[in-house]
Amino acid sequence: MKRRQVLLGGAALCVSQVAACAGPGKPYSGVDSLVRAAVKKGEAPGVVVAIGHDEKIVHRFVYGRRALVPTPEPLDWDTHFDMASLTKPTMTALAVMQLVERQKLQIDDRVSQYLPEFSVNGKGDITIRLLLTHYSGLPPDIPLNDPWSGKAEGSRRVLTSPLINPPGEKFVYSDINYIALGLLVEKLSGLSLDLYARLNILDPLGMTNSGYLPAVSLRPVIAPTQYDEQGVMLRGVVHDPTARRMGGAVGNAGLFSDAKDMSVYAQALLDRLKGRPSHFPLRQDTLKLMITPQQPAGKTELRGLGWDIDTHYSSPRGDVFSYHSFGHTGFTGTSLWIDPDSDSYVLILTNRVHPSGGHSVVQLRHDIATAAGRALGLSAPV
Repeated sequence: MKRRQVLLGGAALCVSQVAACAGPGKPYSGVDSLVRAAVKKGEAPGVVVAIGHDEKIVHRFVYGRRALVPTPEPLDWDTHFDMASLTKPTMTALAVMQLVERQKLQIDDRVSQYLPEFSVNGKGDITIRLLLTHYSGLPPDIPLNDPWSGKAEGSRRVLTSPLINPPGEKFVYSDINYIALGLLVEKLSGLSLDLYARLNILDPLGMTNSGYLPAVSLRPVIAPTQYDEQGVMLRGVVHDPTARRMGGAVGNAGLFSDAKDMSVYAQALLDRLKGRPSHFPLRQDTLKLMITPQQPAGKTELRGLGWDIDTHYSSPRGDVFSYHSFGHTGFTGTSLWIDPDSDSYVLILTNRVHPSGGHSVVQLRHDIATAAGRALGLSAPV
């Protein structure tokens, strides 16, 4: 649906831990100009950007609105966003790799060893690795053209899904892969996915503003997404329709967070990779597996275990960050791209789907990353 054209105003907030607000002649003015232009063109109601480098946030910029309807609301640094598919690498894949470290499973185990119902329709030999890298052969999603609902029914449809390609043959980004991985985490941990993430990821990292199924009391600080099928504005309720039908806390989507907490996550991840003190809840060697190519041999769409490395989805790398960099996006308009070579990250948070479906921010992500990389002194990827 084409988004309603709404006149956008909105003041900008630009506060940095180490740098003043970028203006003409200042290093991040290009980033800020891109954000202003995107909001004024209606690509998103508002944008929050955080750029990290050398163990600190070197620039942050907030511009536009948190909400356009029914009443315009100013955007601020503390606004919570529906992270959408950023949930996949940051929570679900991390949870799976924690289970690997605890010797509960191995990534080349067959999924059906732990979820026997998964073996039907030719899926018996699909491994956990193939789910993590989106080379399973499963379709992008389970059908939504009939009015099913509930965790049990959604799980049944995931586990009994047919294939669209032979396992290992082709990269097809699939929510089914990560819903199945979430079910696997719940089966082996004995905890719901939201509680597992709270106890094993969010609390250890100190991400106090993040979680699944946010309380109603938090809705005023949550950026709304769009009208649901009944014409109700989604606010504090997961946007992804499959996750919503399954109760809101599943493996493909459901995390709500803000720029502060996501910056904490990105920095802790970089610190662990660099061997610095870190609360990131994974060993360095395990984390390195996650962020290096793990797809089947000979395949050219490069995926880590949860993270995108070099596929047709990799535009948030921009033109200058390293080919060792990695990241992910979320359908609602979120993205995080991390570059260990330059010790940097770029976090972009929007609710681009608000109020009625939204516009693409694919080019905006690319351009912000390019401008940020050049401001950091990078010139060409290696």
